[in-house]
Amino acid sequence: MKILVVCQYYHPEPFRIHEVCEELVGRGHEVTVLTGLPNYPMGIIPEEYKKREHRDEIVRGVHIIRVKERPRTEGAAGLAANYVSFVFFGSLKALAMKKDFDVIFVYQLSPVLMAIPAYVVKWFGRHAKIGLYCLDLWPESLASMGISRNSLFYRFMKYVSIRIYRGVEVIGLSSRLFEKYFTGELRIKNGRYVHIPQFADELFSDIGSGNDRPGKETVDYVFAGNIGKMQSVETIIRAAALTRDDRIRWHIVGDGFALEDCRKLCDSLDVSDRVKFYGRLPVEEMPRFYDMADAMIVTLADNDTISYTLPGKIQSYMAAGKPVIASANGETKHVIEDSGCGMCAPAEDEKALAAIADEMAASNELLLMGERSRNYYNGHFTKKEHVDLIENMLESILERR
Repeated sequence: MKILVVCQYYHPEPFRIHEVCEELVGRGHEVTVLTGLPNYPMGIIPEEYKKREHRDEIVRGVHIIRVKERPRTEGAAGLAANYVSFVFFGSLKALAMKKDFDVIFVYQLSPVLMAIPAYVVKWFGRHAKIGLYCLDLWPESLASMGISRNSLFYRFMKYVSIRIYRGVEVIGLSSRLFEKYFTGELRIKNGRYVHIPQFADELFSDIGSGNDRPGKETVDYVFAGNIGKMQSVETIIRAAALTRDDRIRWHIVGDGFALEDCRKLCDSLDVSDRVKFYGRLPVEEMPRFYDMADAMIVTLADNDTISYTLPGKIQSYMAAGKPVIASANGETKHVIEDSGCGMCAPAEDEKALAAIADEMAASNELLLMGERSRNYYNGHFTKKEHVDLIENMLESILERR
């Protein structure tokens, strides 16, 4: 197949889409990616990507076309400018580029507007049909940013979102609960839905367990990822002030717009001896934190939208065979309970998180939880199964032509 992939984000931004594209190339498909300039999550474009030689290149067999976009900045206005700039410049490039694709694949994170350049290719080309893989629900994500569902802007974005979702042939769902939102809230009941769980970076597949080392004097919980409003990392810090087991240490690896607020909260609660921040590190440095961890942390906001989502870090944690300690609702809670890989408190409940942190620290089942974690990953979340499902989805679209 000749596949056009449309996604605002691509490597070196921390999303799995580049691995999917490279795997599809390895399977004999011709893949072109239409994307923006890397600047997620902090809005900083690396110097080498400001130059034109990276605007049109082939990397590991994937033809990558990058278009100009305004870097993201904190706040709704900054994000909106970033989103709209990709749609504008991506659509211009879509008009100008060759359009001899068999199928178009939208890897949809936020915003759903990133699908618009795919429609430009469809409308002005050979009318190749579109398959979409949804990792973030729209317009519900706007509500999670504090935008009223009754506002004119929200209602307009709901109309646009429905038109985009209804216009694709197949919708791949990263979470099983997404179908409930599509059929209930958006009333898209005639769509064809395929559950396609995410997978983890192979870097994490063979990491040892941190809690089986003799003489280990601390119990180490590690959070890895973006530190934003939806990740509710402040729940970790508040829980750190409530735990009774003096051995517990909380390690926070990552960056984001909420990082400075979290540092200030840490100082105000006087838990700097228990909580350590490392900032954003290259993915190649992460295995040492996984190896050190007795359990990996997931915290999410108490929000309907986020509860539908299964964060990609869950797969990384499970691939590494690590127990999971969480403060979350919805799909995350379901996976942890279904797999038996750890313990989960309600979202944004620091008292409950502190209680299970103490309980896990005293548990003699951490090794067993880690084994369950890896076994569940191998049974549900492998890269091969993920790409198989995407490949099958795209081939099914071709069969309908």
